[in-house]
Amino acid sequence: MSLHVAIVGAYGSAGVAAADELVDRADDGGIDDLELTLIDDGDPGGGLCILRGCMPSKDVLSAAEDRYRVRHDDRLSGTPTVDPEAVVARKDDHVSNFAEHRREHVHDLAEREDVEFLHERARFVADRTLAVGSRELKPDYVVVATGSRPSIPDLPGMEAVEPLTSSDVLDATRFPDSAVVMGFGYVGLELAPYLAEVGGVDITVIEHEERPLDDMEDEFGDTLLELYREQFGIDILVETDERRVEATEGGVRLHVEREGDEEAIEADRLCAFTGREPNLEGLGLENTSLEPGENWVESTMQATGDDRVFVVGDANGREPILHVAKEQGFATGENIVRHARGAELEPYANVPHHVIFSGLGVYPFARIGHTPETVAELGMDAVVVSREASSDGVFAVKGHPEGRATLVVGEDGTVLGYQGLHYQADVMAKTMQVAVEMGLDVREVPKRAYHPTTPEILDGLFREARTELGDR
Repeated sequence: MSLHVAIVGAYGSAGVAAADELVDRADDGGIDDLELTLIDDGDPGGGLCILRGCMPSKDVLSAAEDRYRVRHDDRLSGTPTVDPEAVVARKDDHVSNFAEHRREHVHDLAEREDVEFLHERARFVADRTLAVGSRELKPDYVVVATGSRPSIPDLPGMEAVEPLTSSDVLDATRFPDSAVVMGFGYVGLELAPYLAEVGGVDITVIEHEERPLDDMEDEFGDTLLELYREQFGIDILVETDERRVEATEGGVRLHVEREGDEEAIEADRLCAFTGREPNLEGLGLENTSLEPGENWVESTMQATGDDRVFVVGDANGREPILHVAKEQGFATGENIVRHARGAELEPYANVPHHVIFSGLGVYPFARIGHTPETVAELGMDAVVVSREASSDGVFAVKGHPEGRATLVVGEDGTVLGYQGLHYQADVMAKTMQVAVEMGLDVREVPKRAYHPTTPEILDGLFREARTELGDR
């Protein structure tokens, strides 16, 4: 079987995963004659996560986390001063190393006879026809893995204001005295306290709903509101909607509607932490049968307008998370081979597994699998148990007794889901992913508790779930 595949966005996590899968299939004899063209004009290349996403954000958050820990501990005196230039310099050094490693991997692939790398911009000029530099390519399949970019709300007056995005904050060495933040999802939850802690910025956050994490149990969002207001001094306006924005002589004025009345909030800068959108600009999709929009990519990662074009990672807008992008890339490589053989394709599906480094990563939120709401929507019989972090003394001795966790178990004992908002909840994520994805019976999970460690909160949840099942 002869197969020519072009991957647009080859430096990114999804693109690299698709390339690796195709190369592995060729090495295993699944593809007799592979021609793989890797295309990326990144300068420097490295992919969104490495350059402007999860890695640099956690790098800068670590400095804020260290300052907060000292400030939060009344046994210690004085508050450390953070050097923003040193923070950014270390971040840049790490990012440079990570990106170089990614580029080397792509370039190593291109050393193969069946793989070519083009450091050029690609553009569709017709269905599955790409203009790349001075060349025109007509591959059998195209993989679009071009990532995402900050999404800026189309708010009246926005054209006169230059909002700060997550990319700007990650490079900032100087900070405004005040800022109003639009967006309190993943990005806002991570960067708003960073600005407050490192930059000393007076922050006002606009939250549309009654609380953040509105698709989780109310207690999680309420805990975040309390932590952000009390620990970081952030003013959060809930059930508030932006209406328009204007530039002022000294900064910006954001007009909002709250409880039926319009208010004006003034600040030095406006931050747009309002999510991300697929980065498809300049790809020439208007020259193809592809029509980006809601549900334009199937679960097989095929575009609805052309079953030989696969759109993976952030570019498809389905779930912009690194590990999901990689899994979609691997799935795409497999499905391209299946399609070429005329075999049935496998839809990509995953157990939700997310971590938000809220509260500077001191109070992260982790979600694995089902929540009480999702099992209720599906009409599943389930046991739901919750536990406060303060119920386990280890959180008190470590100075962070705030937060809670919830375990969802099927009536047959199968572990279905876990959500945690507490110190080291991110550490629990992998353990609970294993429990959920392997369908472990909570009654068969070892009862041994390692004391005193933060996973004791899991032992407590398992114990309470077993008791609840025994009472039924």
